[in-house]
Amino acid sequence: MSENVDLSGLTTLRIGGPARLLAECPTTQSLIDVVTLLDREQIPTLILAGGSNLVISDAGFDGVVVRVANTTVSLDTDRVIAEAGAVWDEVVGQSVAAELGGLECLSGIPGSTGATPVQNVGAYGVEVGSRLRQVQLLDRRSGEVSWVEPSKLELGYRSSVLKHSDAAVVLAVEFDASTDGLSAPLAYRELFTALGAEEGERLPASQVREAVLGLRTGKAMVLDPYDHDTWSAGSFFTNPVVPDDKLPAVLGAITEQLGDVTVPQFPGSGGTKLSAGWLIERAGFSKGYPGEDAPARLSTKHTLALTNRGSATSADVVSLARTVRDGVEAAFGVHLEPEPVTVGFTI
Repeated sequence: MSENVDLSGLTTLRIGGPARLLAECPTTQSLIDVVTLLDREQIPTLILAGGSNLVISDAGFDGVVVRVANTTVSLDTDRVIAEAGAVWDEVVGQSVAAELGGLECLSGIPGSTGATPVQNVGAYGVEVGSRLRQVQLLDRRSGEVSWVEPSKLELGYRSSVLKHSDAAVVLAVEFDASTDGLSAPLAYRELFTALGAEEGERLPASQVREAVLGLRTGKAMVLDPYDHDTWSAGSFFTNPVVPDDKLPAVLGAITEQLGDVTVPQFPGSGGTKLSAGWLIERAGFSKGYPGEDAPARLSTKHTLALTNRGSATSADVVSLARTVRDGVEAAFGVHLEPEPVTVGFTI
């Protein structure tokens, strides 16, 4: 164990105070043993892996931070099995290099493999839930380790039964893979347009991965230590799903504010999904808001990312998040929900 470890170096936002103790777990068995011991002794515990979807308060964490660092990846004929601490984009890269298709649209997403089912991570028309076979979990109440089917995880849009819950720890994840080396059917207009392809077409997974990485890089959504636009927690707000009975009022408010404009709309579970980025920009928050001198700013390339310009604190990020959230709600009557997990405060 290490004492008083600065947590800012363990998150992609690069903010957060100290952890009283840090326990590094390089194997699945060590992860099970450490978490089981801490739970038995009722010691406050924070599970941390890639730190890409996490905002930790400036006060840090007065307990033990358990670092998930098991990283073994196995590639089989039609499946990919990765331990929870494996870097997600490296898992995708290995699967594509082995001519296994299906995960390529999820290239470039920062963080660990264990976080992918928790968030039901998705991008460019593919969600992890569509490729998931099973998840190995440690039940923190019973101490039981078992493989759980996706149907038990209540997977939804950027959510699962695992999110915002301490009931279980992800140990490993198993994914389906296509053996022909071709991508999942292309479903996202920006992607299939960039590839010069048609909707539903399947292309070599390596070609699609390259295109996805190019698109994400253009939005500063691929980690780069020299680019402060990538010092973020990814998309900070989820795309809101507006219930059908409230949609006319929201569209009316948009028309009142902006005139007759085309509003991006997509089918959502329980309503219509709107674009959070579109709403943020139309509410008056441009790329780079609030300006060059601010320690926390919207990315200069992508308004959904809140970024640390090098000296931001969690208080700076939270203040910006609240300003953007409240501005969108005041303008259009739509409440934006933050996507990252917060430690030590609420937004």
